[in-house]
Amino acid sequence: MQPVSHSAHTIVRTLADGCFHSGEQIAQQLGISRSAVWKHVRQLESLGLEVFSVPGRGYRLTQPVELLEGARVRSLLTSACREQLQALNVLDKVDSTNTWLMSQAAGFPAVCLAEWQTSGRGRRGRQWISPFAANLYLSLGWQFDDVPPGFTALGMVAAIAAVRTLRALNISGVAIKWPNDLLVSGSKLGGILVDMQGEPPGRVRAVVGIGINVRMSKEAASQIDQPWTDITTLAPSDRPDRNRLAAMMIDELMAVLQVFAVQGFGAFASEWRALDLAAGRPVHLQYQQQVINGTSLGVDQDGALLLRTETGTHRFVSGDLSLRIQP
Repeated sequence: MQPVSHSAHTIVRTLADGCFHSGEQIAQQLGISRSAVWKHVRQLESLGLEVFSVPGRGYRLTQPVELLEGARVRSLLTSACREQLQALNVLDKVDSTNTWLMSQAAGFPAVCLAEWQTSGRGRRGRQWISPFAANLYLSLGWQFDDVPPGFTALGMVAAIAAVRTLRALNISGVAIKWPNDLLVSGSKLGGILVDMQGEPPGRVRAVVGIGINVRMSKEAASQIDQPWTDITTLAPSDRPDRNRLAAMMIDELMAVLQVFAVQGFGAFASEWRALDLAAGRPVHLQYQQQVINGTSLGVDQDGALLLRTETGTHRFVSGDLSLRIQP
C-alpha cells in the first residue's frame, strides 16, 4: 500500500461531510496547485474511499464519513474517567494502536484511537483489517502495580466491557468465543488483543486493544477469511456514531479494569458464563502444534478453559490458543 500524504488526510477531513468542494477551494486551503489536489485525491482510493469528481462542482465522497474528534470523545467521557485518563490520542494513521501505545513513555492510563491501521493485529499474529474511518480501533494502556488473580484473563474481562457497551447501545445478541472474540449469530463483530510489558508478580504495563466492526465495506471485507458482521448491519437505523462508541467503550473498559485490578477475574466469572458461546458444546482446540478435540466445560475462576477429552478434563489458560466451535 502506498503511503498517503498529510495533504490527502486533510482533504478527507474537508470532504467528510459528503458535499461537493471545489478543487480551487481545496487548493487555496492547502496552498497547493489544483493538479496537486487531483493527485492527492487519487490517493484516497488507497484508503478505501470513493470520490466523485464533477467538472464545475468539484469533489465529494460517495458517502459521508464520520471522523474521530479527540475533544468530542473526551467531552463524552464521564467526569471520573476524564480526571483519571492521562492522555487521549487520536491519530489519522498508525501501524497499530497497540504498538504505538506500547512505545509511549507517558503515564497510563492512556488511550490511542486511529482512523486507519496499516498493520492492524489480531491474535496469533493475524492481520486485523482496518479500513479508514470505518470501524473502531481503540487501545487503552493500564498499569498494574500488583497483579490480580486470574491475570491471564485480562482480555476476557475487556471482552465483557465491550459487550456491556454494545448492549447499552442496543446492540444485542453479542456472545464471546473464548478467550475474547465477539460474535453475533456466529459472525465476528470484534475482538480483543492484549500486549504486556513486565513480568508478574512485579509491575506490569498492559495495553488492551479493541477492534469493533462499525461500517465494513464489502471491498475491505473481501480480505476477511471468516463470517463477519458490523454494527451497521445489526442496527441500520440506529447506528451509534463512532465518537460516542469510543467514549462509552473507554468508560466501560476503565471501570472494569479498576475492579479487575483489585478482585481479579472472579468478579466477572458469572457474567462471563452467561456470555460464553462454547460452554457445553463440542470443540476442537488448536494448541501449539496439536489439535485437541473435546467438550468445553466453560471456564474456572481464573478464566482458564476446561476441556473434557477422552483422557479426562484438561485446563488451558489464555495464550497462543485458538478455539473453533464445531457445528
